[in-house]
Parts: sequence; structure tokens; C-alpha cells
Amino acid sequence: MTPLDGALWLVRHGFAVFPADHPGLERCGGIGKGHDPATCTDRGKHPCVPFTRAHTLDEDQVHRTFGDRLRNVGVAIGAVDGPDGGHLLVVDSDRPGAIEDAAGAFGYRHTPTMRVTTAKGHHDYYWTPGSLQLGNSLGALRGKFDGDVRGPRGYVIGPGSVHATGVLYEVVDAEQPPVPAPAWLLTALQTPAAPAAPRPAAEGSAPRGGSLARLIAFVLASRVGERNGRLYWAAQKAFQHARAAQMDARAVADALRDAATRIGLSTAEAEHTITSAYNSRNAQ
Repeated sequence: MTPLDGALWLVRHGFAVFPADHPGLERCGGIGKGHDPATCTDRGKHPCVPFTRAHTLDEDQVHRTFGDRLRNVGVAIGAVDGPDGGHLLVVDSDRPGAIEDAAGAFGYRHTPTMRVTTAKGHHDYYWTPGSLQLGNSLGALRGKFDGDVRGPRGYVIGPGSVHATGVLYEVVDAEQPPVPAPAWLLTALQTPAAPAAPRPAAEGSAPRGGSLARLIAFVLASRVGERNGRLYWAAQKAFQHARAAQMDARAVADALRDAATRIGLSTAEAEHTITSAYNSRNAQ
């Protein structure tokens, strides 16, 4: 399946699509505030257009967009209408079996639905009631699920696309449509996450002092659900330490980004958090 094949399959099944960066391009074709295509290393995922309004369900437009250029396929989640006015929700598992394990943690079995395999795991597509206003928050899934969710304000990369590793996004069963999201999942997404239990100081408490090595170790000890928060805190302290010690801030950022990607954050997520911490520290 090529990106054109995937885009046509999607629109024929009611999913609005838009062009995204393709890793085969010499440089990233994506756009976005703060995004530099020339230095982008998180390839194949950035929208090439403002996806909340520049999406289509028209097959002729799909041919014009994907037929003669390298583009991955994005799915504009908020532009998809479900049964009885429902919304689309996509559960993005960062490893095979992640959503099955999360369901088990809540005492339920996973409900099979439309699934697209990815480089790390899979996307499961569900319908949610139109009365619910779900975003991208994990709610009570935080700490129990290795992945993310994408609601109406988000997007995912669709079948036919190519990951930066060369893995193809593929529909598992072309005859399986999205099913209504199970009640346990909807309840979990609407329930605030429980506060994290304190951990022993030797295992993962905030480091005393500001040495870069201790701060990197602090980031590496992060668990799912706390990674961005701990990275942001450590980055602020690291940049403060770098300024006092006259260290190169770029080298500090590189070390933090490497640690963040090792614990499962994407390069784009890590860079965004580190940049925010740097800007916050410099504004003080």
C-alpha cells in the first residue's frame, strides 16, 4: 500500500486526510510554529498543511495531493463524523499489547476495533459519544498505559505512510470498522490521574545540587506519565547549572534530549519540553 492507496482507502471509509512529511524527502516537509524543517530529526510525522482546516474527503483532491509527490497520510481526527454524531478517538499504543494490558489493569478485556500497525505498536480507532468532549489527556490511564490518545483536536499518521525507520503503517483488517469505545476506557479518560506515590530517595527523588550527570539520571528514572514533567524540571536546573559553570547550553540540551528519547519520548516532544525550560529559565 502506497500513501496514495492509504489516503484513498481512508476517504472511501469516511476519514478526512491531509499531507504530512515523508521521510524520503531530503528535508522535512512539515510546517508549524517553532518547527524548523531544515533541522528536523523526527521525520514522517509533521503536517504539511494546517490540518484542522486543510483536510479533504474528495478523491480527486487526494490524487492531486498524493499522486505525484512524496507525502505521508495524516488523519484529521476532528473532521471525522461517527454514527449518531459521535467523535473519533485514536488510542496510540507505543508497544504491541499496550492497550490490552491497560484494559487488564482495569479488570476488562480489550475490545477489538479498527487497528493500524505502526513502527512501535498500533493505532486503535474508536467512536465516542458526541456529548463527550475528550482531548488528548490520558486521565486515569496515566501510569497504566504505554502510549497516548488522540481526540478531536489531534491527528495520527494513517495507513500507507512510511515511518522514519522504513516500517509501513498498515491496516490489520480492512473489513473491521471502528467500534464504540468501551465504557471502561471512556471512564478512565474522564477520570483525573491519581497523584504519583512518593518514591524512595535513593530510587528517584529530585537530585540535590545541579550537576548535569545527576539531572540526567533523574530524567532516566522517569516513569510513564511523569516523563515530561521531570524532563522540564531537570532541564531548568541543568540550564541554570550550565550558566553558572559557563557550559555550552547546546551540549546540555543534547544530553537531555538523548536521555528523554531513551525513556520513550519522541525527539519532537523532548525538544519542545527542553526549549520551553530553556526559555523559562532565561526569562527569569
